[in-house]
Amino acid sequence: MEKTVVVYGDVFVDYIAQDPANTSFRPYLGGATVNAAAGAARLGAPVSFITVTGSDETSRFVRAELEREGVDLSPSIIRPEKRVNGVYVHLTADHDREFADYVNETPDIQVTEEDLDSGTFSNAAIFHICSGTMFHPAALMTTRRAVRLARQAGALVSFDANIRPLRWDSEERCREVTVSFLEQADVVKVTEEELLFMMEAEDLEEGLERLAAYDIPAVLLTRGEAGTLALIGGERFEVPAIPVEAIDTTGAGDAFTAGILCKIRQHGWPSDTQVWRDIIRFGNRMGALCVTKQGALSAMPYAGEIDSMDR
Repeated sequence: MEKTVVVYGDVFVDYIAQDPANTSFRPYLGGATVNAAAGAARLGAPVSFITVTGSDETSRFVRAELEREGVDLSPSIIRPEKRVNGVYVHLTADHDREFADYVNETPDIQVTEEDLDSGTFSNAAIFHICSGTMFHPAALMTTRRAVRLARQAGALVSFDANIRPLRWDSEERCREVTVSFLEQADVVKVTEEELLFMMEAEDLEEGLERLAAYDIPAVLLTRGEAGTLALIGGERFEVPAIPVEAIDTTGAGDAFTAGILCKIRQHGWPSDTQVWRDIIRFGNRMGALCVTKQGALSAMPYAGEIDSMDR
């Protein structure tokens, strides 16, 4: 059987501002793990997604959209009273995005440990998580068990820090929990801001020095227009970004992640630095294409669009 990508996380409806004044908003299906899952599926990877939705109109829309993207929802749970999360995204004058507010009417309805099926991971090449659900004790326990099941099945583990302090009771708890997953991950995707937060560092070099103590096989630090800084197997190198005219940076990091997940699923753990450079360059191309369109999931590139960048 073909190896799969398995992703666990929340689904969201992103209400994204249509102008830098942030006066009008348009809804998009989103969420970091949703974007990564659908982004990998658009590249042709078989993807299974573990989440919980309700039975209301919004939940039905979310599930239909994910299934239309080719994402397998058989491991997901339906609880009628669940309401999908919402997030308001403001745009700055230079088209960057700021997460302004979360709407979560049913935070206590989560995927539980008992909902997990070990069979979901039996053919997984890589299992991907982010910190988005970890603020809730039940979801945190579910995440920990899912990582154990993935490990037992021989899957690699990918962790996108994706820190959103608005979801947590305190910055201290957010830091404690997210840092606890660093040693359990094979691939960690992080921004410079997230690195400084997690490591309580004043600058990049101090943050990287402290991060080295966790002995992570691959750290991918995304820096927008500055490209990606990689720390892999004791080597440190940079892969430049693809220059494009940015319209909306929402979802760019998720597109990058989708590219990395897809390539590792397809080829396994990269054999050397040059292979890593090629994979990261592919992720950078995914992110570059994403920022040329409005939205997050709606802006995720297809394989044909990636190929067209080489022409």
